[in-house]
Amino acid sequence: NQEAGVVQHIFNAIYSVDKLRGRDDKSLNLAFTQEWPVLSQTHQFSYTIPYSFVRSGGQSDNGLGDIFLNYRYQAYFDEEHLRAFAPRFSLVLPTGDETQGFGDDSAGFQWNLPFSTAVGDKWFAHANAGLTLLPHAGPPPRHDLLHYSLGGSAIYAASPTLHFMLECVGVWNERIDTFGRSSRELEAIISPGVRRAFNFANGSQLVLGLGAPIGLTGSAPDIGVFLYLSFEHDLAKKR
Repeated sequence: NQEAGVVQHIFNAIYSVDKLRGRDDKSLNLAFTQEWPVLSQTHQFSYTIPYSFVRSGGQSDNGLGDIFLNYRYQAYFDEEHLRAFAPRFSLVLPTGDETQGFGDDSAGFQWNLPFSTAVGDKWFAHANAGLTLLPHAGPPPRHDLLHYSLGGSAIYAASPTLHFMLECVGVWNERIDTFGRSSRELEAIISPGVRRAFNFANGSQLVLGLGAPIGLTGSAPDIGVFLYLSFEHDLAKKR
């Protein structure tokens, strides 16, 4: 979680291309997140606003996705060993247009269980398990949709401000066909990347990251580019 008195602004952009299976689909998915401590580091509120540009089958669409309102509890934090566990609960708002594929037309809930630890002085490992519930989602007849996700990453700190990363995520999305039958698709992606931090005299920090996501399953995009930018600063000037 964010330290008391420190707010973080995060911008993500993922450009994906899917050509290797006879398709010519392209998408640009943007997301803006703000993370705010609630009085202390124990509690944190954040929100995420996504916006997408999609080109598929010669047609282009763009629109707002489903907005997330997040609460994260710092259940455990060992500062000496950099070991932490901070479960997150999110409320999913149905702000995306389901007819354009930018949402599921359903308010929902998401739970995540992220864990982080240091391995020696240079290596760090992260793991995350998640579940998303969307009651009465999709076009009529509506169905309750349940999605699962697992993620993990290994990070090597070449220096305090330069990290090399290998991230992997798998999402089991539930789909309902026109006959009302349920099935699951696994979207698995692996992404090597690098990030660089810039620390300023006033205590603020800028982090730039670049990744190359590669699809491992048929439902995942073939290849893409992931851009990350975050800026955190104190809410008030320090004496």
